[in-house]
Amino acid sequence: MSASASSESSIASDRMNALSPFDFHQRTRLIFGGGTLEQLAPLAQEMQARRILLVTDAGLRKAGHCERTVGILESAGISSIVFDDVSENPTTDDVDRCVAFAKPSNVDLIIGLGGGSSMDCAKGANFLLTNGGRMHDYRGVGKATLPMLPMIAVPTTSGTGSEAQSFAVIADAGTHMKMACGDPKAACRVAILDPELTVTMPRSVTAATGIDAMTHAIESFVTSKRNTISQMFARQAWVFLANAFPVVLHEPNNLEARGRMQLGAFLAGAAIENSMLGAAHAAANPLTAEFGIAHGVAVGLMMPHVIRWNSETVGSLYLDLVQAAGWANEQTTSETAASQLADGLTELLLLARMPVSISEATERSSSEKVLMGMAGDAIQQWTGTFNPRKMDLPGFLELYRNAL
Repeated sequence: MSASASSESSIASDRMNALSPFDFHQRTRLIFGGGTLEQLAPLAQEMQARRILLVTDAGLRKAGHCERTVGILESAGISSIVFDDVSENPTTDDVDRCVAFAKPSNVDLIIGLGGGSSMDCAKGANFLLTNGGRMHDYRGVGKATLPMLPMIAVPTTSGTGSEAQSFAVIADAGTHMKMACGDPKAACRVAILDPELTVTMPRSVTAATGIDAMTHAIESFVTSKRNTISQMFARQAWVFLANAFPVVLHEPNNLEARGRMQLGAFLAGAAIENSMLGAAHAAANPLTAEFGIAHGVAVGLMMPHVIRWNSETVGSLYLDLVQAAGWANEQTTSETAASQLADGLTELLLLARMPVSISEATERSSSEKVLMGMAGDAIQQWTGTFNPRKMDLPGFLELYRNAL
C-alpha cells in the first residue's frame, strides 16, 4: 500500500472511530453579506425592543461604526444607550461598569458591536442584569437560573467567534486569569456578519484576530470532545481562514477575502461550541496574565508547539487539515503532517509580522520559576482538559520551554 493510500485509510479509520453521539442545537441565526448592518433595525423591531444597550469600545466609536449603528436604530424610532468603555481582554471590572451604566435604563435588548471583547462584555452584563450576583457566580456552564435578554452580535473583527458561542470569557480583575461563563440562554439570538465593518481594522488587529480564529479551527477539529458537527464546522473554517488570511494582509479592502475570514471565524466559534478547545488556549491564558501578551499573539505562538505535542495522538487529523489547506505534497503522511501544519502556521505568523516565541513577544526574561508558575496556572484551565493528548504539569512546562 502506498503512503498516500495508507494515510487516507488512517483518516477514514479515525473518522469511523470518532463518530459518537452528540446533541446539536444551533441557537444563533446568521445573517451574512455586505451592507447587512442595515437589517439591525428590523431585527430589533421583530424582538419588540424599545430600549437597547449597545456595548462597544472607544476605537469603534472613533471609526464611526457606533454612530452609524445608533443612526440605523434611531431612523426606526428605537432608542439606545452606548457603553464604550470596554478594554481588551475584558475583566470583571469592565462588566461591573457596564451593568452599573445600563441598570437604570431597563434595557430589553443588548447589541455587542466590535470584537470578542465587546461581545463577551455584553454577554457578561447580560448575566448580571438578568440574574444578579457577580461574574464568578457563573463560571462553568448553566449557572443562570432566570431568563436572559435577547442579544444581537455584530462582529467587526474576524477572530473570537464569540457571536456563535454561549460563553462569555471574562478575566478576573485581580488575577487576570480568564473565566469561561456559559449558558445556553447567553447565546446570541442573531449574528450579523457584514464584511464591510472589518475593513477598518488595523493590520495588527487583522493579524492577531485572524490567527486566533485559525487556532480555534485547528484545536476544535482534534479535541477529545470532537464530533461530526464540530469537525464539519472546524474543517470548513480552516479552509476559509488559511486561504483568505494572506489575502487580507496584502489586500485589506478585499471584501471577498474579508467575508471568508468572518465566516471562518463564525464557523470556528460554532465548532468550539460543540467541541471546546485544547492546550494552546490553556497555555495562552497564563501568558496573557503574566506578560500582558495579547490573546491572539499568545495563542498563535503556542499553537505550533501544541500541534507537535499532539502529533502522536491525532496525526491523521492534522493530515486532513494540511490537505484541506493545499499544503500537502507527495511526501506528506500522517507522520509528517503535524510538522507541516506547525511550519505552515509559523509561516503565517511571520507573514503577519507576529512573534513566534515568548522571548520575541515580551522584553521580560522567562525564568524556570516563571515557566513553572505558568504551567501550574495552565493545568487549571478548563480548555486543557479537552486536549487530545493528556496534559499535566510537566507537559505544559515542556510546551513553554519549547516556545521560549
